Amino acid sequence: MSTDKEELELEDDFVVEEVEDAGERTVEVAKTNLTKRRIIDNLLEERRLKKQLSDYDFDF
Repeated sequence: MSTDKEELELEDDFVVEEVEDAGERTVEVAKTNLTKRRIIDNLLEERRLKKQLSDYDFDF
């Protein structure tokens, strides 16, 4: 490790990704997450309804 202060060279030319591609990826991820959330909600609702049916007394 040196004690001298070294100047760092910074590159001014950097590559910027296309903004359109990043937007499309975000939309695709959002759709996937929404789909997963709906599946989970449906499974939880189904489980809740099955529990209600099992708790219901069918003997009259």
